[in-house]
Amino acid sequence: MEPIKAIIVDDEKNNRITLHKLVERFCPQVTIVSECDSVDCAISVLESTPIDVVFLDVEMPGKNGFDLLAHFNYQCPFNVIFTTAYSQYAVKAFRFSALDYLLKPVDPEELVQAVHKLSNKISDENKNKQFELLEQKISNKDVGKKQLAISTLEGIYFVTLDEIIHIDADSSYTKIYLTSGEMIMSSKPLKYFEELLEDFDFVRVHQSHIINLKLIRRYVRGDGGQVIMTNGTEIEVSRRKKDDLLSKISDTI
Repeated sequence: MEPIKAIIVDDEKNNRITLHKLVERFCPQVTIVSECDSVDCAISVLESTPIDVVFLDVEMPGKNGFDLLAHFNYQCPFNVIFTTAYSQYAVKAFRFSALDYLLKPVDPEELVQAVHKLSNKISDENKNKQFELLEQKISNKDVGKKQLAISTLEGIYFVTLDEIIHIDADSSYTKIYLTSGEMIMSSKPLKYFEELLEDFDFVRVHQSHIINLKLIRRYVRGDGGQVIMTNGTEIEVSRRKKDDLLSKISDTI
């Protein structure tokens, strides 16, 4: 197998040294060609040497990681694994974009998983959309219809939150039902989407169901009750989730 050629871009020397050692130890298929302490250094290397993957720090003084992507007009001829010490808010931005990231200090198991995913071919068009979506999320430019990138076995789907009617657990997978009538199967568990969408108009009403509050047609009273969604789906509400649901419904009216 051809070695994977990589560079590390991080303004902190200790971070570069640590990541380099982790890659050598746990990812022998990856060869670190160069270490860069700035975006300008990285651009120089990338324009002169074919590189397969860039381990890219998001936040750096002067030019940041997005300036590097913008230099290539987001048409990057290389893969990117972001490294970050960002807050939980920014971690959600990565998840919204379905992009791989490594939290500092880097966990070796997560590093191995991120490198393994490099074999999953994603179209350049989708990759560019993911980069742009991530920048919008982190820089608070995500105005209007909020987008979500969903990674599936077939590829990346881009949807707006307003398109999602309900999200159902299916064993360890998740089914996402859209206003178009489509269903997207994600390999992420329901808990993943519950945490991702908790700040929006979504609520978990049952151990197996998350619903979009904006797309409830009516609520039927009962022990826990039922919600009828705009696509006609009837979803049971658990008794312990009932009060929370009714409270949030009243808040959205």
